Amino acid sequence: MIKVAGVKFKTAGKIYDFKSSAFVLKEGDPVIVETEQGLGFGRIAVPPFEIDNTEKKLKQIVRVATPADFKKREELKALEKKAFDFCITCINDLGLLMNLFNVESTFDRNKLTFFYTADGRIDFRELIKLLVKEFSIRIEMRQVGIRNLSKHCGGLGKCGRELCCSSFIHTFEPVSIKMAKEQGLSLNPTKISGVCGRLMCCLNFENETYKCLKRKMPKPGKKITIEEGTGKVVRLNVLKETFTVRMDDGTEVEKTTRKFKKSKSQKTGPAKR
Repeated sequence: MIKVAGVKFKTAGKIYDFKSSAFVLKEGDPVIVETEQGLGFGRIAVPPFEIDNTEKKLKQIVRVATPADFKKREELKALEKKAFDFCITCINDLGLLMNLFNVESTFDRNKLTFFYTADGRIDFRELIKLLVKEFSIRIEMRQVGIRNLSKHCGGLGKCGRELCCSSFIHTFEPVSIKMAKEQGLSLNPTKISGVCGRLMCCLNFENETYKCLKRKMPKPGKKITIEEGTGKVVRLNVLKETFTVRMDDGTEVEKTTRKFKKSKSQKTGPAKR
């Protein structure tokens, strides 16, 4: 058995497992860990727990962060700000069509990673030469999608709350227009798109709830028999769990799903006499 703790490096970042050894750690504790890129500064997201020995090689938690580590972290933030400003100047001078939005340094200061978005591939060989000459460390240019830009910058969604991607979503799941149709939303792109211009992430994690509720309801366009007589289902209100039936005489009746039980006759029409 080995002790493992979950560590994340950003507020809504992915959680990674690290060997915690004999450290006594609780959620939120700052720690210095080994990563493939060098040392990293993170926080405990999952307190230590025991697992069976695994073939997967896990990196080690080096120590609990000290005041000296926090001071070094502030120095790295200043370096990242300087690198960002310098890179923006170089991009403008070289006329590159790219949007730089973040710079990150490893904790042991052996590499700078520049995050950017662009419509296509960018020839940044001259840019890298200028950056290496200025900072004399390893440089990595990483092109990411527009959703990652929103995740980093944050903001408020149309609901008035903090963006899901920057507050709790660790990884992006596929979102399709079919989900908007399933939920009966307007297909106007401006109404179902987030600040990133892509379909809103919340369509994804609300989709199963809508599908589950709709299974208990008659399908629109079906003829069914209710207490008031026979009619056709014309509207569904999934969240209220009600549906509207237009009777043969033209009147409309709203029924609740809880009082409606599907049967063979209600699915296919009135029972034959």
